[in-house]
Amino acid sequence: MSSTLLAPTIGAADGPTTAVLVAQALEDPDLTRVIVAPPTADESGVQPDVFLSEIVAAIMKQDRLDVEIAYVAPHETPATKVYNLKHGANAMALAESGVAQSLPLIRDDAATVLVGRARHLGAEGAKLHGETYVDSERLFDGEVDAVEIEPILSEPGVRGRVARWLPGGWKQGRAVQTGGSNLVVEREGVVTERTVKRSTFYRHHIDWKLVGT
Repeated sequence: MSSTLLAPTIGAADGPTTAVLVAQALEDPDLTRVIVAPPTADESGVQPDVFLSEIVAAIMKQDRLDVEIAYVAPHETPATKVYNLKHGANAMALAESGVAQSLPLIRDDAATVLVGRARHLGAEGAKLHGETYVDSERLFDGEVDAVEIEPILSEPGVRGRVARWLPGGWKQGRAVQTGGSNLVVEREGVVTERTVKRSTFYRHHIDWKLVGT
């Protein structure tokens, strides 16, 4: 097995992008595993799950989802919770020697990959006006605080629910689609301020290979 370690450049605003890091790594014809080991957001300015999602998206765009991906998160994140992964010092040994499993890969129409959590929100802190479907089943129609979206470990691939304090309320499907008059999208904790009419997170036609599940 041939592996390489990928991490964002600390303190260098003009460092290589994730797409460049991935392209350089994939130049190795023997590469079979990428170990993604971001520092904390305080050190790099990038949320760990954001960096992982960018790496996975770049690998997807290169049509190299045959490459295994290991995640060494510096601390617990939504992605480590979703995929039941270790984090910190305990994660590197698993990343180097663990077994990869094929899992549903969740993305959106902009080819942004979801590894942890997304939300559909109303712009400028307002309630979201619209409707959401999980496949053909309507999740809500009207006004809500937010819609939460997460990958799942098995078929059909993704789940969504209206934000709530109590556990439960999830509906599973291959896609979660929201349309609204004031819709903004939060991916991995980062809100895209641009208002859109529709946003869909859905299962990619090829799974990804994640180490340690």
